[in-house]
Amino acid sequence: MVLVYTHADCLGHEPGPGHPESPSRLKAVLRALDDPACTQTKRFDAPLATREQLTRVHSPAMLDAVIGASPLRGQIFLDADTVMSPGSLIAGLRAAGAVCAAVDAVFSSPQRRAFCAVRPPGHHATRDTAMGFCLFNNVAVAAAHALAEYRIERIAIVDFDVHHGNGTADIFHADARVMYASTHQSPLYPGTGGVHQCGVGNLVHVPLPTAAGTLEFRAAFETRILPALDHFAPQLVLISAGFDAHRLDPLASLNLAAEDFSWVTEMLVGIANRHAEGRVISSLEGGYSLNALYESTIAHVNALSNPNPGDELRR
Repeated sequence: MVLVYTHADCLGHEPGPGHPESPSRLKAVLRALDDPACTQTKRFDAPLATREQLTRVHSPAMLDAVIGASPLRGQIFLDADTVMSPGSLIAGLRAAGAVCAAVDAVFSSPQRRAFCAVRPPGHHATRDTAMGFCLFNNVAVAAAHALAEYRIERIAIVDFDVHHGNGTADIFHADARVMYASTHQSPLYPGTGGVHQCGVGNLVHVPLPTAAGTLEFRAAFETRILPALDHFAPQLVLISAGFDAHRLDPLASLNLAAEDFSWVTEMLVGIANRHAEGRVISSLEGGYSLNALYESTIAHVNALSNPNPGDELRR
């Protein structure tokens, strides 16, 4: 069983015609979750994030700026890529609220796996700036909520979106309680995530060259990320689940398939089983081919539901 947190308000974020971060993305994910091929899930409405939850990772000035920019009609551009419509603010608050509700669930109920089917995505939002399609950094909000409310000492955030989660790295670069590990295409937006960017030893970046595929992706996890996770021994695993490294995605040039997302998810579930009492929370990031998003969601959620994946690293 996988708990799913989502809300119809997340469809109300309308960046405008031609923008890749469209409501059709979430519709594709929700259709995938209803597919008979997808594992059993239990769906919950995402609550609104509170100011306290958001200001654990974002400055009050940034939060006030985003709230103040919310338009009554039309669209307003926060930057060249990041757009707000009248429904965007509440969608962003639902997205950040979803991950906090998921944290509460995996710490207080028998269920240990959750998937947050939300938008806008979050991993580019820094402490001070909304950017890269993102208003609030959802996984960062989740990590800070878990640290504050459940008094755990080690959280891992694993990000396999094709773009580097510069916002997550920015927020936690000096916080040794949070390990952030990322595979991402390089060069590509936002141009960060070099191997030398290691924070206080808690950031693990594995850039992948253009056209890299299954072998390079799995090797990055087997040789760098999974051993680092085992050494860190997280008490909660958070996933920035971007599916734009899929070979069909129009915004990037990696060559992964849905099976790769299944594989890496099983590896992360294995980490959680060994160190975190099975607790894994995944939150949707990128993915702009609707067909790839559909099949990758099924693969990812099915792997999340696997209670005992093989613990041995394997191709």
